[in-house]
Amino acid sequence: MKKLLTVSILGLALAAGTTQARDYDHVRFGVDVPYEPMEYRTPEGELTGFDIELGNALCAEMGVTCEWIEQEWDGIVPGLMARNYDAIMSSMTINDERRQSLLFSDPYITMPGAWFAPAGSDLEEANEETLAGLSIGVQRGTTYDSYATDAFGSTANVNRYSTADDMMLDMEAQRLDIVFLEFAVGQSTLLDSDAGDFKVVGEMVTEPAEIFGEGFGIAFRQRDTALAERFNEALATLKEDGTYDEIYERYFGEE
Repeated sequence: MKKLLTVSILGLALAAGTTQARDYDHVRFGVDVPYEPMEYRTPEGELTGFDIELGNALCAEMGVTCEWIEQEWDGIVPGLMARNYDAIMSSMTINDERRQSLLFSDPYITMPGAWFAPAGSDLEEANEETLAGLSIGVQRGTTYDSYATDAFGSTANVNRYSTADDMMLDMEAQRLDIVFLEFAVGQSTLLDSDAGDFKVVGEMVTEPAEIFGEGFGIAFRQRDTALAERFNEALATLKEDGTYDEIYERYFGEE
């Protein structure tokens, strides 16, 4: 789902690279919650979602235990470099900019971005002309922030939020004209919720590749190549034995 890095993080990554590699029998994941259906808590407080279930299944295949550590997005990469957790599995888009400071697993899912507006809005397309002067909502530091800022920042008002919840509250309160975010998250939190009547505006967005990358991957410190390879092997096994498809269909239906 997510998110660009600053140059300062590259320095943190290089510093972290001086530490010694180790074997893992317990893996700690950093995760930004909530982004239903990718990662969220049930009304009973249980952490779940596609990323969570797939991550737990990967750990089970590897024969390791896993732990999920919640971290807001703007601090999730610094937390990895500070060794607060061993990997990030939180709908992070693989792209060349992030590869300067992070090591990624193979992609485990591809998810387009989409524009969402109130059902009664006159908007039918999202382009520079139709969005001129409007208030756009995005989560700060995400690929969606980068795209909206680059494409429409000079003509529209791009409002950045620390969390998706804050953005959705302003959307429901009609303080935003339109939001841009991962399609599955918007579908779950807007289209399929009781928040109000909303619609998708225009086409799904997957380009340009330098922003939207190759899909979502698990992010590691660059020196943790052995750990990344273990996850790649486990992911391949889950795809071969049908486990991946079972998890996918629970959240997205048949592909």
